[in-house]
Amino acid sequence: MAPNTKTSRKAARYAVPVAVAGVAAATVAMVPAFANAGGPDLPKVTAQQLIEKVAASDVQQLSGTARITTDLGLPKIASGLLGGGGVTGGSANPEDKVAQLANGSHTLRVAADGPDRQRLTFLDGKDEYSLIHSGDDVWGYDSKSNEVFHEKNAEAGQGKGKDGGKEHKTGDRLAASPQKLAEEILKAAGPTTDVSVGDTAQVAGRDAYQLVLKPKQTGSTVGSVQIAVDAKNGVPLRVQLLSAQGGKPIVDAGFTKVDFAKPAADTFSFTAPKGAKVTEGVDGAGRGKGGADDRWKALESFPGLGGLTGGAGDKGDVKVLGEGWSTIARIDSGMNRNLKDLENDKNTPKEAKQFLDSLGDKVTGKFGEGRVLSTRLVNALITDDGKVYVGAVTKDALVKAADANK
Repeated sequence: MAPNTKTSRKAARYAVPVAVAGVAAATVAMVPAFANAGGPDLPKVTAQQLIEKVAASDVQQLSGTARITTDLGLPKIASGLLGGGGVTGGSANPEDKVAQLANGSHTLRVAADGPDRQRLTFLDGKDEYSLIHSGDDVWGYDSKSNEVFHEKNAEAGQGKGKDGGKEHKTGDRLAASPQKLAEEILKAAGPTTDVSVGDTAQVAGRDAYQLVLKPKQTGSTVGSVQIAVDAKNGVPLRVQLLSAQGGKPIVDAGFTKVDFAKPAADTFSFTAPKGAKVTEGVDGAGRGKGGADDRWKALESFPGLGGLTGGAGDKGDVKVLGEGWSTIARIDSGMNRNLKDLENDKNTPKEAKQFLDSLGDKVTGKFGEGRVLSTRLVNALITDDGKVYVGAVTKDALVKAADANK
């Protein structure tokens, strides 16, 4: 989904989250399983007790190194649009760097000291890219290009969530840390989810329980989500999203080193190096054409091809089908031409034809004909009459939904 372009998009969203928001355990379907003896010997806990431990965690200070690996199985054209060529170089714009976490493996050095001071450094290759949030200032620095992005964050610390008043405006957009990923996953869990406690484990040298979430419904591409929770302080140390088809995790994000002591104050200090090009961003200004915003808009336009063919992709209607892990969005792109016409029309833009070539096999059903864009997590069925069915579900589930909602 494309980023929101309203003025509320402040640079605080890039900061490293430091506390896990409260989780309403009553909304999660609990399975009264206990931790097994596969790792450290820890006291037995139920799933509800473990979720309550995560919700009660109020860790505000930490530093360490994390590794995030994402294997969505994206088509080459989508990988390019997401900046799959590498994290460093070319731009100091935080949008570019955050988008690139959607592909490949990245090593991150993190530090946090409360809601107003965080630092995240990408360590891919010999060059580095750093995001620093300190008070009202957010800095992005790319060592390879010697470019600096600076944005004033007037909204820092003003937002309060539903978790008893804890501030968590920072980190609303960047899900690079295991804490943020776990928070979003637990918030999304509901009555369509089985929650249990798996084997104990050691993560970054710390004893941990493992919370396991599994879809109750059939048709999801997700096999399970496993969250390693620090046995002492309740901080999520690792999150793994596993495919229903098996194989390596779709997403594997976790600390390799972590320390909960207060980081040194100068960790969050930044001065633009001499000779660096500094770009000031205000309410979205300073984001050059061709950056992550444009990439996301391009991806958003692909299902309906509206942005590529002059159609009415922005005017389409969206209907949500199903619930929980089997949720499917049906989008009526408003196209007045079908995919066959686009493929055969010599006036169709090159980018549109490249996208069509990246699609998977053609499928048929009561709905008519269409083509499928497949990843390991999300699949999208684009029908010849311009409707799009998309969700973290199998191709068969999409065809079934299209037949029932044509």
